[in-house]
Amino acid sequence: MSRNIEIKARIDDLDGLERKVAGIADSGPVAIDQDDTFFGCEAGRLKLRTFSANRGELIFYERADEAGPKECFYLITKTSEPETLREILALAYRETGRVLKRRTLYLSGRTRIHLDRVQDLGDFLELEVVLTDGESAKDGIAEARGILCRLGIEDSSLIEGAYVDLLYLGTRH
Repeated sequence: MSRNIEIKARIDDLDGLERKVAGIADSGPVAIDQDDTFFGCEAGRLKLRTFSANRGELIFYERADEAGPKECFYLITKTSEPETLREILALAYRETGRVLKRRTLYLSGRTRIHLDRVQDLGDFLELEVVLTDGESAKDGIAEARGILCRLGIEDSSLIEGAYVDLLYLGTRH
């Protein structure tokens, strides 16, 4: 499975943060509308991410639900029929939540910097530091912490869990 280090933070001034992100990014911005549907899954999480009527990804991932940087293990496969796949997965595994967001993607080295405007939830920063095979999670955590520092993000802004948790379980950190 692929691995990365993830961290999420609640943001009060998305436009101000975007100026800072643009200053450290190698590429971007790329605006991406995402429709994430989550399904019942006993081990980890299973979501279908839809980009358009003929483009989506099925994503399985495992990570701790804690504030701060955390290691995430994931597998992704593409689909050209996301609506049919959503129907199949809903019948087989039960839909547990849906998250609609506008993501603005920047890249800084190997780190994906996401500025997310999540419907009914607000604005967030998410970092994903992609790890190489055999690389220590400590290296990715240090890189994520460094980027947070450069962007002026305080630990008190960090959240745990996924957006779906915040929307459906009321977990608000």
